[in-house]
Amino acid sequence: MISQDSKKPEKVKVWLDAIDHIQVTSPSEVEDEMLFFYGTILGLTEIPKPEALKTNSSAWYALGDIQIHVSTEKNPNNEASRRHICFRVGNLDEFAEHLKGYGVDILRDRQPIPSYHRFYVRDPGGNRIEILSAK
Repeated sequence: MISQDSKKPEKVKVWLDAIDHIQVTSPSEVEDEMLFFYGTILGLTEIPKPEALKTNSSAWYALGDIQIHVSTEKNPNNEASRRHICFRVGNLDEFAEHLKGYGVDILRDRQPIPSYHRFYVRDPGGNRIEILSAK
């Protein structure tokens, strides 16, 4: 458990430099669909995994400097979660049509926020993904 007994310093040091990677999981039964979703539908570039991890299933992808690690696990329970990653796109409507062409369900934004248009999708493993563009 985190202790909050210590006095908060006047200036808080920023320890984090950047997001290195994000991991999404799915049951092994939909592994092929997951790899198709991230590699083909989203168009992410697959990158080699470190030698020590090459025997593990699934794949790693890159989007700029951030990696997305797609892996399998038993009972991930993703469908019940609101946790998500968010991808920004240049043309939201065009990307929505692209996703629909692959049978991806578009989930409407139930809590609009100023300055952005957005929607959500679920990958084949049930992970929630936010897609947004500036208004």
